[in-house]
Amino acid sequence: MKTLTPFVHRNLPRLLLEAREAVMGHTRPSLRQHGLSDQQWRVLRVLGEHAGDPEGMETGRVAREAYLLGPSLTGVLNRMERDGLINRRRSALDARRTVVWATDAGLAKVQALLETIEAHYAWMERELGKTKLTALYELLDGVIALQVPQDSATQEMDEEN
Repeated sequence: MKTLTPFVHRNLPRLLLEAREAVMGHTRPSLRQHGLSDQQWRVLRVLGEHAGDPEGMETGRVAREAYLLGPSLTGVLNRMERDGLINRRRSALDARRTVVWATDAGLAKVQALLETIEAHYAWMERELGKTKLTALYELLDGVIALQVPQDSATQEMDEEN
């Protein structure tokens, strides 16, 4: 059997996933109390952040900002529309595109969860300290800035693997 050279660096992707799960472990129970999946919350959070846009958001942008692949987003949006959390229509600017926006019921869920989510962030700030939490945000922004642009087909294949 061939001997592998040992890794020098820790497994950053795995650590980031663990950190995500640690954060979501505090948030997920509240989402479930409101009948939301993680993916539905990501969509509602994005739509809530852009609630002032009367034209809604193109679904492609929602997919990018909520980190959902197109086929997954379609299923999530179908369920959310069925549950009265979002509305969809063809774009007035380009009939090939669809725009989506949160309904009053969807925005009410965002508002209801806002206090819980912000309380969790406040707890994290107390536990880590404001300086460390700010540094964490800055480090993550720096890592994100290192992203190499890929064409969408390559990116989807990478995300599926």
